Amino acid sequence: MKIAAVTGHPVKHSRSPLIHNHWLKTYGLEGTYEKRDVPPDEAAYFFKSLKENGLVGVNVTIPNKEKALECAEVVDEAAKAIGAVNTLWLDPDGKLCGSNTDGIGFVSNLDQNAPGWDKNHQKAVVLGAGGASRAIVWALLQRGFTEVHILNRTLEKSQSLRDHFGSRVLVEHWDNRSKILDNCNLLVNTTSLGMEGQNALEINLQNLPTDAVVTDIVYTPLMTDLLVRARERGNTVVDGLGMLLHQAVSGFEKWFGITPTVTDELRQIILKDMGRM
Repeated sequence: MKIAAVTGHPVKHSRSPLIHNHWLKTYGLEGTYEKRDVPPDEAAYFFKSLKENGLVGVNVTIPNKEKALECAEVVDEAAKAIGAVNTLWLDPDGKLCGSNTDGIGFVSNLDQNAPGWDKNHQKAVVLGAGGASRAIVWALLQRGFTEVHILNRTLEKSQSLRDHFGSRVLVEHWDNRSKILDNCNLLVNTTSLGMEGQNALEINLQNLPTDAVVTDIVYTPLMTDLLVRARERGNTVVDGLGMLLHQAVSGFEKWFGITPTVTDELRQIILKDMGRM
């Protein structure tokens, strides 16, 4: 029986087992998906010993994504560009392979819930410059966006993304987040602002075109204040739960040999677990 797992420190709140075990049941596959808590000082040994631990692969969460990149013998272009690995698997020769599926999960969520969102791909505005932002910027550049404007409370982190990804990434001051929205085709919040227990995201949407798509990678609450206000003024909005679901697809395919579909049934399972059925 094939066994995969989510690893990190901590992992007790991860919903990945709900996703993958649902797919295993749906497709009638023999296998299971578990949680394995792996502290940072044990991560390298753990990743290099997947076979000995009875695992065909793992998802990697904070704080071990950079260590997973170091350990992987083969990494794809996404992982190289993003600088972190969130999915590991063993190829037929036993080599440890790594990928980063966050960017693909982000655009796949938009593809499913806002078809045609990238038809006008001139200008995207991304709030935040952390690890998720890095994956999203990479994905937007892959989709052909001409300009990706980064705004972060720490300017140096935005500048690091510009230096890494090149001239199509433009750095703006955080205080200009409301002014920069003119002619914007896509607005993305990757910060924790607006999440339950965090401060609100203070942004004026007056300059944002009503045909722009607005998305938030936060999914607690499912409809953040940003999404509520954008929807009220006529913008298409996409919540962040789909990114969690879609980023899991590639790993499942690598481990169990079937490309699963993100369905409303799966979404309802996660919402029920969140207490928001």
